[in-house]
Amino acid sequence: MESYRGFLALLMSALPVGFLSVLFTLIWVLHYREGLGWDGSSLEFNWHPVLAVTGFIFIQGIAIIVYRLPWTWKCSKFLMKSIHAGLNGVATILAVIALVAVFDFHNAQSIPNMYSLHSWVGLAAVICYVLQLFTGFFIFLLPWAPPSLREFIMPIHVYFGLFLFGTTIATALMGVTEKLIFVLKDPPYHSFPPEGVFVNTLGLLILLFGALIFWIVSRPQWKRPKEPDSTLLKSNCDTTERMEGDVAISSGNNTDRSDSELNNEGATRKRNSGLDDVGQRSTM
Repeated sequence: MESYRGFLALLMSALPVGFLSVLFTLIWVLHYREGLGWDGSSLEFNWHPVLAVTGFIFIQGIAIIVYRLPWTWKCSKFLMKSIHAGLNGVATILAVIALVAVFDFHNAQSIPNMYSLHSWVGLAAVICYVLQLFTGFFIFLLPWAPPSLREFIMPIHVYFGLFLFGTTIATALMGVTEKLIFVLKDPPYHSFPPEGVFVNTLGLLILLFGALIFWIVSRPQWKRPKEPDSTLLKSNCDTTERMEGDVAISSGNNTDRSDSELNNEGATRKRNSGLDDVGQRSTM
């Protein structure tokens, strides 16, 4: 009970923090950065942080802990896999649109692409995330992969999922810092302007959300209980069938032996009856 309350406390802390991260990003681009658009201007670039934080951080974080929700443990594993894959699919779509927005803006403004560490790590994270999504879909969601392959891939899949989540958080923090350095000239970033303080707070919210998600995932007592292995069930069923067959054969043998014993007893009685008749006639 205490463990369940602890989980709820952390979950009720993580969800508002994640939602505030998305809300702060929207306030930043709508209030400080003139809004959103899709015309090759800075308004189109503003979609990049909004979609990245919404999809790549908030939705991805929810997808990571969806297996840990205790009230879903009675749901089928396939249903939870589908929800996990669906959330990651939405996050991937938003991340790709965020990439399109920033590349389109750079090309329209004749700004070089892929020169910063933020862009290198961000593009690598998106590519690896897409590969991770397809790997999970074809190996774990579809019933094609053998159990031995799933067992081998599972720890790798879990590790890279958490690694990519941490990578996206680091990429977002690099990105917002880089953007503030570029746009805050008067007053400069180092003079603590309101926009700089506000976006720094956004970075802290993103970092706190990631810390809460990592803490929830790292607790073994909140892990979804394992379902019975279908292979083991099949083996047990085969064993039961063999035992039932052995019992049936044994029962048949016992029945045959009983019939044989009854026939022998009947023949013995007939012979004894015949001997008694012969003895009576000889006495007469």
